[in-house]
Amino acid sequence: METAPVFTLICFVVLVFSHSELSEEADVLGVEGSISDGETLISSLETFELGFFSPGKSRNRYLGIWYKNSPEAVVWVANGNNPIAERKGVLTLSDTGNLVLFNQTNSVIWSSNVSGTAQDPVARLLDTGNFVLKDNKSMPESYLWQSFDHPSDTLLPGMKIGWNLKTGEERYLTSWKSADDPSPGNFTYRLDKNGLPQLFIDRGSVKIYRTGPWNGIGFGAVPAVPNLVFKPIVISNENEVYHTYEPASEAITMRLWLNRSGYVQRLLLNQQSKWDVLYSAPLDKCGSYGSCGVNSICSSRRADACECIKGFISKSQESKNCVRESALDCQKGEDFTRLVGVKVPDLLKFQLNESLNPTRCEAECLKNCSCTAYANMNVSEGRTSCLMWFGDLLDITEVSDMYRGEGVFVRLSASGLGMHTCYACYAFFLELLMF
Repeated sequence: METAPVFTLICFVVLVFSHSELSEEADVLGVEGSISDGETLISSLETFELGFFSPGKSRNRYLGIWYKNSPEAVVWVANGNNPIAERKGVLTLSDTGNLVLFNQTNSVIWSSNVSGTAQDPVARLLDTGNFVLKDNKSMPESYLWQSFDHPSDTLLPGMKIGWNLKTGEERYLTSWKSADDPSPGNFTYRLDKNGLPQLFIDRGSVKIYRTGPWNGIGFGAVPAVPNLVFKPIVISNENEVYHTYEPASEAITMRLWLNRSGYVQRLLLNQQSKWDVLYSAPLDKCGSYGSCGVNSICSSRRADACECIKGFISKSQESKNCVRESALDCQKGEDFTRLVGVKVPDLLKFQLNESLNPTRCEAECLKNCSCTAYANMNVSEGRTSCLMWFGDLLDITEVSDMYRGEGVFVRLSASGLGMHTCYACYAFFLELLMF
């Protein structure tokens, strides 16, 4: 009778150990292991799943990663350009430490292409959605390869888009071609590293949308209210410059998606496992890059969205571009008019000086007859940077909240001085107070 409790305890330990082993194996692909079509890896907290799928109405098969409780939300695709025609794809991990994807004819259609040889390679699907390849003999987060370095159309928390300044490598999002085809589509979402970092949606070489420069706490044209839900981050140093974000709480599941129509959407997973749109960009006509031409301001609250900056007039009835009423003359006491609550102009011809305070920034602009505007940027941590523009000013937009918009000072001739106020922004602020 004394042995029964001991036997029961041993059985319990064996069962727990066995369950632990199975749980660990569910997210791991070992050396010379494989995943066939119909099999999957599942991250340890069952957040993400990796396996083969067919998008939309397509019968082609692709290796991808999706949310386990929302399978239609595919966040990464390995072989977007090389579909598998039949349900006979196999992913393997070679003994040299490479992930290799074979099709129905046993031809290699995708590989992690890692150089060198790992002593004890293993691939694991993390709860961040990152599929990583590492050597068990190395440091825990020293990865030989990771899916986060090869984005598809989705930016997950902790993923980076931007530049490795040492290698020149760029990471960016690319839209799918269609709902049935995850091969690269028409649109990209990428970080411009010149001057102050800002994000662009491009269609080939054509700019579609611009967030405005990073000001230390956010991007000028991205709604500020979502900061209660997530924290945007930009890191810039001698090695890299990149953008990422983190949710305000671990209970929040979110993703940033560049859809097939060229819109960036911030999506939140609700309790019914459906995706709510937190915001979408571009939001309206004024979100479209340069929609009002040069030296003008776009406001979606006006029937005629485009308006010349004070001191400028329309170039012609056929053109949206504006020109100065009076030419600049550095000898006649020129000054500035302030535009408040706006997305500042694009950085076409500019100069950034991180050591000048606001007073010195204005004086520096006045000293240079080619300087057409200036702004004091990067306002976090009590620091400011002097940003000066030269030539025409493009893509100025009144934003819908006062918390994100910037102030920009536009140079005017002595006869055209005054203040332009973003009345739409003040109206929005009053609406918030009344609410």
